Amino acid sequence: MADTTRRSTGIAGLDLALDGGFPLATRVVISGSPLSGLELLAQQFWRAGRGTYLMLDAVPAEGMIDARGMDAATLAGAMQGERIVVDSLSTLIAVWGVDTATDFVLHDTRKVVDSGATIVHLLYTGLHSPLEEARMMRAADIFITLRHQVHGNEVERTLAIEKIKGSDVPQRVIPYHIVARGLELSTTSRVV
Repeated sequence: MADTTRRSTGIAGLDLALDGGFPLATRVVISGSPLSGLELLAQQFWRAGRGTYLMLDAVPAEGMIDARGMDAATLAGAMQGERIVVDSLSTLIAVWGVDTATDFVLHDTRKVVDSGATIVHLLYTGLHSPLEEARMMRAADIFITLRHQVHGNEVERTLAIEKIKGSDVPQRVIPYHIVARGLELSTTSRVV
């Protein structure tokens, strides 16, 4: 029987780490570099159900909405369905400033979140001040970080669930791989 209080992330290993997926009516921020696969994670989430993918950074792919140049009210009004992706929060911070971007995450999307939708925001590392990153972490209900490091001729990728509002945070990092269809998380993990 499916858990009606959780929404699948579209990635079996991540659903397992989150006890069934993202809780309904949550604001999720996924942080990482452009090479970490955060766009792939967002697309897997979006494709696993009904929703809206708002592309702010590039030409949208098929099925995505071209949200470049939208103001906060128009952007919030374009959010339809149970799965919404904002690609990217980094663009909103750069264009609107951190105060307006934070208000958007917390207030402008409240009606959509209150209806039960899950909104995934992408935040690119290395573009923001520590204060801006901290404000986005505080605004999120769930904060996930994707990291990748190169060791000689091998790439190590790990996912860390940094924050889950109202729940215990797993005390481990989860190895993952980027494959043709997206991210694939290991079912084994190591203690941090």
